[in-house]
Amino acid sequence: MNQNDVVVLNMEERGNKELQNEKTLICNDEEEEIICLDPSFFIDDNYQLTEFTFGSQQIQLFCLQSASTDFDLTGQLVWPGAMLLNDYLSKNVEMFQGSTVIELGSGVGITGILCRRFCNKVVLTDHNEEVLKIIQKNIELHSCPENISPTSHGLVAEKLEWGNTDQINEILQKHPGGFDIILGADIYILIQLLQVKEGGKCKFILAYVSRAKMMDSMIISEASKSNMHMNEVPGTKCIVGNLEGVIYEITLK
Repeated sequence: MNQNDVVVLNMEERGNKELQNEKTLICNDEEEEIICLDPSFFIDDNYQLTEFTFGSQQIQLFCLQSASTDFDLTGQLVWPGAMLLNDYLSKNVEMFQGSTVIELGSGVGITGILCRRFCNKVVLTDHNEEVLKIIQKNIELHSCPENISPTSHGLVAEKLEWGNTDQINEILQKHPGGFDIILGADIYILIQLLQVKEGGKCKFILAYVSRAKMMDSMIISEASKSNMHMNEVPGTKCIVGNLEGVIYEITLK
């Protein structure tokens, strides 16, 4: 190997390094590229007709068997809190006879649809458009074959994003008499809805499932700050799945 050979080798080595550096820059650029996916990529609408039993009550509806949580679609399946609340409803039918009810965060609508068997009217709400579609599908499933209009048999779905005053007011304009009972599972209450019942007090029934001790104390603290009284219903504390659940009755002080 002579001196010219060394120069040639050094030039080749430098060229290879520069080529490698260029490839690295290209790779880094590719890694930093942001890919925007259409929301439909996350949507799973492979709903299965599923039967549930609560005491003597049986109900069928469409739902997912596992959560699709990547795009805020947790409302597509039935959660432990809804199972706890429906069990309570089935054991306290007389409480709901002839009442007007609104359910917050209805998901697939399992609680509201069961409740309609005892109530005069039930308004099911959720904020997600995809979840509202499955609520409507389940409402139609439980409609009379000759009339699938949801308002004709006391079941109606409304969009309600918590904190959206316009949507709350729109619901109250459609239902000016207010509501006797508010239902919810694993949610926080909208205090505006508690305040509008004319001629009597509105009661909020919450099925609460404990997932963190910090949340347990926080929900009681927040209720107190909002001038609400939380009363644990005796005999309702139980294990739902592997979590501890309980029913609260909440009223304004």
